[in-house]
Amino acid sequence: MPKLTVINRAGEASTITATTGTTVMEAIRDNGFDELLALCGGCCSCATCHVYVDPAFADKLAKLSEDENDLLDSSDHRSAQSRLSCQLPITDALDGLIVTIAPED
Repeated sequence: MPKLTVINRAGEASTITATTGTTVMEAIRDNGFDELLALCGGCCSCATCHVYVDPAFADKLAKLSEDENDLLDSSDHRSAQSRLSCQLPITDALDGLIVTIAPED
């Protein structure tokens, strides 16, 4: 099972285990990170699961969809590393991924 490092808004890092076939959002939520709201439950309609991903993993992530891009455009905190964690399926290739929970909009 892949391990992810999650950095919360206070800058504290925690390593968690994720289940292949779920999403980064589900792994973060299921491991007690309450600051990742994920209000839409993972259907790519709210952007409350916004994270910054380690650029070293950019080529291992699912491609950015037009819907995800549009939702990220609504964030005041978008960066080149911004993704919606609900749109990132966990695969073995993501073992070691580092994500930082973005500031709340």
